[in-house]
Amino acid sequence: MHTRGRFTTQTGKLPQSNKVEKTVLPNGLTVITEYVPTVRSVAIGLWTETGSRDETKETAGISHFIEHLVFKGTKKRDYIEISKSLERVGGYLNAFTSKENTCFYARVLDEYSDIAVDVLTDLVFNPTFPQKELEKEKEVVIEEIKSVDDTPDDVIFEDFDKFVYNHHPFALPIAGTEKTVRSFTRKKVLEHLHTYYTPDKMILAAAGNLKHSALVKLAEKYVPKSHRTSTRTREQYALSAYKAFEKEIAKPISQAHIVTGFPFERNDKDFYAVLLLNMILGGGMSSRLNLKLREKYGLAYSVFSNFNSGDEVNLFNIYVGTDANKVQKSLTLIREEIEKIADKLVPEKELELNKAQLKGGIIMSQENMSARMNHLARDLYYFGRFRSDTEVLDAINAVSSKQIRTVAESLFNRHQFSTLIYVPKKKK
Repeated sequence: MHTRGRFTTQTGKLPQSNKVEKTVLPNGLTVITEYVPTVRSVAIGLWTETGSRDETKETAGISHFIEHLVFKGTKKRDYIEISKSLERVGGYLNAFTSKENTCFYARVLDEYSDIAVDVLTDLVFNPTFPQKELEKEKEVVIEEIKSVDDTPDDVIFEDFDKFVYNHHPFALPIAGTEKTVRSFTRKKVLEHLHTYYTPDKMILAAAGNLKHSALVKLAEKYVPKSHRTSTRTREQYALSAYKAFEKEIAKPISQAHIVTGFPFERNDKDFYAVLLLNMILGGGMSSRLNLKLREKYGLAYSVFSNFNSGDEVNLFNIYVGTDANKVQKSLTLIREEIEKIADKLVPEKELELNKAQLKGGIIMSQENMSARMNHLARDLYYFGRFRSDTEVLDAINAVSSKQIRTVAESLFNRHQFSTLIYVPKKKK
């Protein structure tokens, strides 16, 4: 099982990059920057190692609710001042919650970096959770939940996770349910914030025209110097708890939706082989599943595969939307492609095409400062260190057809696959 390493250096440039620097402050906050002097903007994110996997059935959605609620007022600003704080200087402010992290982020011109850090830290460390706004925001989040429920090709992935992970917090929906959201009190929200939002579990990341020393000074200025550290522990997912399933659920929909896949133990040495395996199977228009199901047989408008990497477990799945009468045909073709990639070496030409596609996507995304900022924080959380573009590209180039087949052989056991199908309800 993968164990994420802790940061060993307190300050200084990280290996493999002359632009990236990292410092761990006395309060435990990690500050990491990528200095890009050729741009006039900077993307800054305050990340916390807190997500839906840190919740219970009773508190499902509370991290996402806090992400919403901090924008409703702090000790220094009301919700109107928060909304205008960066827009008045041409920037923007937003946030997102995942199963394992919450991120509050801003993009501004470099001269307004101070304001951005001030606002981000104010949101996280000084929210007031006004009772009136708390009740109002419950309705907003419930409408968000309903909007997902009305989108079967989104909600099917939530249901798939629920059945795969069963009693583990990974099974919980990120936004929670209407019942849990309505149960949140100001006291419960404050308790969760106090328990999980501590500097030792946070990263302040920035990419753009901002020097590392300047961001460190801003962090020292705006982040509490308290040495309070988190005492909570995450419930680890035991792969032995997984039981493959086949489920069919009738929904008031016109099209059938299918998700098939499985969880597997994280193994970083095969990380790029799995990425390429995913690309080859269902990562784009030239992928095998798209060429077979959509282009050759016309069975689907949308078909793709997913690879989601987590702390201790990964999840691979395939999605297809098709006519209810074509479900079994679609599943048969999917199984054929899965068996083929595990039985035969991927032709060199096809492998090179997918490497080029993967590398191109990575490099082009890195031309965006927000993407570079995300890269900094995600690398630290998942790998314990920053991986340079050169290192990533070299790792992709090193993957062979033989390695992909070996990984496919070990992963694609047909008895490991679970399948969830949404079928249209029959009209009375």
